[in-house]
Amino acid sequence: MKSIKLLLVVAAILLSSSAFAQDLKFGHVNIQKLVAELPAKLEADKTLQAEAQKLEQNLKVMNEELEAKYTDYMEKRDSLPELIRATKEKEIQEINNRLQQFQVMAQQDLQKKEGQLLQPIVEAVQKAIDEVGAENGFIYIFDVSSRVVVYHSEKSTDVEELVKAKLAATN
Repeated sequence: MKSIKLLLVVAAILLSSSAFAQDLKFGHVNIQKLVAELPAKLEADKTLQAEAQKLEQNLKVMNEELEAKYTDYMEKRDSLPELIRATKEKEIQEINNRLQQFQVMAQQDLQKKEGQLLQPIVEAVQKAIDEVGAENGFIYIFDVSSRVVVYHSEKSTDVEELVKAKLAATN
């Protein structure tokens, strides 16, 4: 009798867990692709490109100054007194150091600017994904662009269009 009750309890648990498992809803989205297609991301890229061009122009001017000083020095170095030669060499080295420092600072500035421009975009996408997940009863939505998900079946729902619609509705 105890065996039959135990068997019935186990069967009930298995039936309820398999019914529960069928109600689980999983989705996936390629966040990298989704973000790359957003108008806000395209606008951010344009802004970054314009900023990079400004910095590159300044770098070009500094480089031209360095080249001019170096060329002038090389043409006259044999005829210059030792003190003037040493002074010009030091000046060229200082310009070169400023140029290298400018390159490092420019790269850091671009990275900071990129972070500032992308932060609101990423937050908006995350909010849209959260809303799509909650509204459609998804247990998990995986980002397939991160390569963390090693497999997703056809039963997993691609929620990209739902997220795009949500983003469009909030803009």
